[in-house]
Amino acid sequence: MIPAAFDYHRPDTIDAAVGLLAEHGEEARVVAGGHSLIPMMKLRMAYLSHLVDLRDVQEMQGITVDGDTVTLGAMVTQHELITSDALASVAPILREASLQIADPQVRYMGTIGGNVANGDPGNDIPGLMQALDAKFVLAGPEGRRTVDARGFYEAAYMTAREDEEILTHIRFRSVAGMGYAYEKQKRKIGDYATAAAAVLVAKDGDTISEARIAMTNLSDTPIFSEGAGAALVGTSGDGAAVAAAIAAMQADIDPAEDNRGPVEFKRHVAGVMLSRAINSALSRA
Repeated sequence: MIPAAFDYHRPDTIDAAVGLLAEHGEEARVVAGGHSLIPMMKLRMAYLSHLVDLRDVQEMQGITVDGDTVTLGAMVTQHELITSDALASVAPILREASLQIADPQVRYMGTIGGNVANGDPGNDIPGLMQALDAKFVLAGPEGRRTVDARGFYEAAYMTAREDEEILTHIRFRSVAGMGYAYEKQKRKIGDYATAAAAVLVAKDGDTISEARIAMTNLSDTPIFSEGAGAALVGTSGDGAAVAAAIAAMQADIDPAEDNRGPVEFKRHVAGVMLSRAINSALSRA
């Protein structure tokens, strides 16, 4: 289908983009890569009078590694996440996860900002950002503020971002040296996950000293499972510890039956993905 008529805006600064949202209110939406919004417009499931394209906002581009602080512009594409050697040296889990998103055509256009800001529980990057303990920088009419990724998601497609705010940057600390893994089961290439697990672990000798675990598409928000991580800390990551982590994760998720399977199947797949991710991360720690 063809979208309804709209006015097209292409600002070149964050302030100009925020100004357009403030001026046009509920009739305006921003677009980054467009993979979420444009299909909704074509299906007439999203109606708007003003489309604000962020492609020319240079401040929202680029990957910066300054010491152990990593800053990603919201307009960085998944392809850039894959090809950046600087990023891979401090957070290789981002490359591993991005390679599992959709297909190359999508990854050339899809942006990290759009992936995390949309609030879609099926998107891969939000849970990963929770595992990285990332901070999201939001710009709005009242200035800029920072929100923790772990507190950003409120319900499906509902986040802490206000309507007149734009997610401009993502920041987190380097996880170089930590074991990492992103394991994802999906029905076919390009599909959302039936279940996915992001795991980061650190070891002190043979003992796990830190573990961060986040799950994707198993609730109406990404799930950062503190209990699952705590179940691994102080252990060697043996079978009993992994089983305890899976049990803790199962208590946190709330999958719903859909065309990817019944609840029992999703819970089973979630356990398999988490077990694989923990073992893979431990082998890399």
